[in-house]
Amino acid sequence: MTGVGGQPGFDLARRLLQLGCEVIGTDADANANGLILPGITAHQSIPSADPRYATDLLGLCRDLAPDAVLSGVESELPQLLAMRPELNELGVRTWLPPQHAIRASLDKARFAAVLTEYHIPTPRTWLPDQLATIPDDCPLVVKPRHGQGSQNILFCRTRRQARTLCEVVAEPVVQEYVDGREFTADCLVDRNGRASVILRYRLLTKGGLSMVSRTFHDQEVTDIVAAALAAVGAVGLCCVQGFVRDKTAGPRVVLTEMNARAAGGFLLAEAAGADLIGQTLAGLWQFPIDHDQLRYRPDISLTKYVDTLAVDEPPHGGVNASTVRHDRSVPCGRTRR
Repeated sequence: MTGVGGQPGFDLARRLLQLGCEVIGTDADANANGLILPGITAHQSIPSADPRYATDLLGLCRDLAPDAVLSGVESELPQLLAMRPELNELGVRTWLPPQHAIRASLDKARFAAVLTEYHIPTPRTWLPDQLATIPDDCPLVVKPRHGQGSQNILFCRTRRQARTLCEVVAEPVVQEYVDGREFTADCLVDRNGRASVILRYRLLTKGGLSMVSRTFHDQEVTDIVAAALAAVGAVGLCCVQGFVRDKTAGPRVVLTEMNARAAGGFLLAEAAGADLIGQTLAGLWQFPIDHDQLRYRPDISLTKYVDTLAVDEPPHGGVNASTVRHDRSVPCGRTRR
């Protein structure tokens, strides 16, 4: 399990441990909380942008002989896809989306272009050289084109403001601001293209992570999410975000992005009755996905909170200026009806 320092990777590693799997957890950050999960085999990895990344991961696979690799870091998917022949030779299973699906998940402008081509509602999107075509009095969002975790997202109301913000945000994309009830769809797409979609409203979000969420049923939202997954060519475990709008003008459901990995709040899908990770493992081993096991109950809520995972003490219990006790804290979950 890669990327165990991020919330999706951390929760997925812990869930796999609960299911009885032996988990090798990797992360490029030596302080990643997932590297100190009880029961995990920890390995500090090379960052995915480093040229040594493939050599490091393949060496780890040769040494520890894992059965499979699951990714919690979306930016490493192109490298994993290129490494698939070598991983196959080592007997390491993968379940990766095709290149065009990875590109759409990593590039917000590409995702918007694909959805627009298939007439699936998504915010109007402009690149910096297209700002002159933005309508007057259009609320805007400026964000990194390849960003994640809702980082470096800025809001403005004019083309002039957007032009200035594009100088601040790295590789920016400008999108029409969409209001409404924000949701995430936890999805599993089998090898025949059939998708199961578990919907939850994001009731409280901090730092891009949904801290309070509640499941709901809405056939229109489900159908639009499934259409987007088909248009992009998604396969396996993934998630889609968007808004349900109360206003009558314009489409009621608007999709904003897709991630080719587990979402940070996927535990709610399981709490609501969907065997999301169990069926993901079935698909990873090329067994049929039982979509009946992915049905879920609406109105189930999950609240994440911060708890202490571990406390490090200096040798002999002494404390001085260079060895200060510290807590590594992680969000945990609580569900309720």
